[in-house]
Amino acid sequence: MAAMDYIDVAPPFCVIEPEVQTAPLVFSSAHSGADYPPDFLAESRLEPRTLRRSEDFGVDRLFAAAPEYGAPLVKAFFPRAYCDANREPWELDPGMFEDPLPPWVNTASARIGAGLGTIPRVVASGEAIYERKLRFAEAEERIRRCWEPYHRALRDLIGRTVSRFGICFLIDCHSMPSSMGSATPDFVLGDAYGTACNPDLVMRTEACLRRLGYSVRRNDPYAGGYVTRQYGRPREGVHALQIEIARGLYMDERRIEAHSGFARLQRDVTDLVAFMATDGFVLRDYR
Repeated sequence: MAAMDYIDVAPPFCVIEPEVQTAPLVFSSAHSGADYPPDFLAESRLEPRTLRRSEDFGVDRLFAAAPEYGAPLVKAFFPRAYCDANREPWELDPGMFEDPLPPWVNTASARIGAGLGTIPRVVASGEAIYERKLRFAEAEERIRRCWEPYHRALRDLIGRTVSRFGICFLIDCHSMPSSMGSATPDFVLGDAYGTACNPDLVMRTEACLRRLGYSVRRNDPYAGGYVTRQYGRPREGVHALQIEIARGLYMDERRIEAHSGFARLQRDVTDLVAFMATDGFVLRDYR
């Protein structure tokens, strides 16, 4: 199979839905994808394990029980280092390309300056991904094939949830490096500084995590990316909350593999999902 054949046929994401959606919840895992196209691996100057440091390894598995509790889960298969679904669709660094970018492309965001646009220039640890400059057509192909259908599916799930329940609580699922040492909280909840989600929903989520024994911080250092800020519109009945989980709780960050803490954390995340899906969460009060 040729490299480009792989790109053409590999599904970029999947939606796992319950038989009947019984909870006004949608879960999104945009950064847990680990299907690296062979041509991408071949042209990268980095070894696969270094590329994988940008992944939210295993986050889709931590939240895998969501459909059992009546809520759909959409998860990317394409890796973040290849195309980042938690960025604007056309957030591109002109220095990465050999040809001029169209004038409508966003070339001036802080994320681009850090090398972390829709098509990243660097991995999360800061190393440059490419030996050569790309063509705009390559970026366009990735965005059209990966980013756009992922967000069409997410918008559809949100729209159907609002139509069914009058409200949608979108949980944007991520993980964060345990690089702050003892100061690293177990969870960071990002609601774009109170603009993307009703504060009571955030408070209830935080209280549940604290009951489970975890330390929690809000909006520091992660207040929410594109998904949280784009879809979180409380006045329209859509509340979005980004959940960041410290990777040291469940994985060996150097080897990129789960350790003995994974099973316990998965059980606790399932308990969080179950709590959110109960009538006791009273989501309908926030329409």
